[in-house]
Amino acid sequence: MLTIYKWENGGLKETPDFAPSCWINLVEPTTTELERVMLHSQVSRDFLTDPLDADERPRFDYDDDSTMLIVHVPCPVADEDSPYPYRTVPLGIILFAQSVITVCSARTPVTAAFLDQIRRVCPPADRYRFAFRLLWHGGVLFLRYLHDIHQRTNALEEELHETISNEALLKLLTIEKTFVYFTTSLKADTIALARANTARQLVLSEDDRDQLEDAMVEYQQALETATIHANILNGTLDTFASLINNNLNNVMKYLTAATILLAAPTLIASIYGMNIELPMQRHAHAFAIVMGTSLLLAGVIGSVFFILSKKRRF
Repeated sequence: MLTIYKWENGGLKETPDFAPSCWINLVEPTTTELERVMLHSQVSRDFLTDPLDADERPRFDYDDDSTMLIVHVPCPVADEDSPYPYRTVPLGIILFAQSVITVCSARTPVTAAFLDQIRRVCPPADRYRFAFRLLWHGGVLFLRYLHDIHQRTNALEEELHETISNEALLKLLTIEKTFVYFTTSLKADTIALARANTARQLVLSEDDRDQLEDAMVEYQQALETATIHANILNGTLDTFASLINNNLNNVMKYLTAATILLAAPTLIASIYGMNIELPMQRHAHAFAIVMGTSLLLAGVIGSVFFILSKKRRF
């Protein structure tokens, strides 16, 4: 989809035609739309198609008359059957003349949030400031989604405190993978932004550089937050794994004690079940004596296990 915005009356207004100074937003563009934008902007085809690759890494690049910055931005997963609540997609920001082009393979809230924040929107003619403010919204969204993921993690932990279930553990595992995706993308984003900040090809004013540094701070904060949450979640999963192993050991311990407890009566019953001459075979109370002896041995063994368990030796 191709959407064109131009600056009018202190805000961005959608327009059907290109203007000398405009914002061109491409979301899941068709070949026809790409050709139309390429014909108007004279931007390299690679600049327009590279951000559409889901595996494209964040980077900074430039051509004779245009500059491109690709970053990964967060995006909610619309598919309810997906185990992951959020994912990251490449967003390409291309600067040429007095206009800005954004290219993305999926609908992302970054551009929508940017349009809603009227106070932070500026004319596309100030292309550097426009791009850096757009990047700032991407960092803010990272932090917002990280907060939401952290709340989901706390809810699952409370559920696991009640009873350890496989479903809750699997949900925590998918959240851990989401943290891995976020941290990987944010590390690459911070490197790309640092490269843009030191690029000699960008002639930035003091105000523009301040805007870029603000965006870098947001991405760095999001990276540190994601890393902290990922480490905490990793430790939580290790703790629950240890609890599961400990519970299994306790069950095996009690089963072992029960097996040893029943071993003495089973041995005596097996001996007196033989078809040979045995002591007290013709005694009037032979059955009671044998059963009493079996129960006495079982009681002694049970008492030994009880004493050892009190002393934390079993």
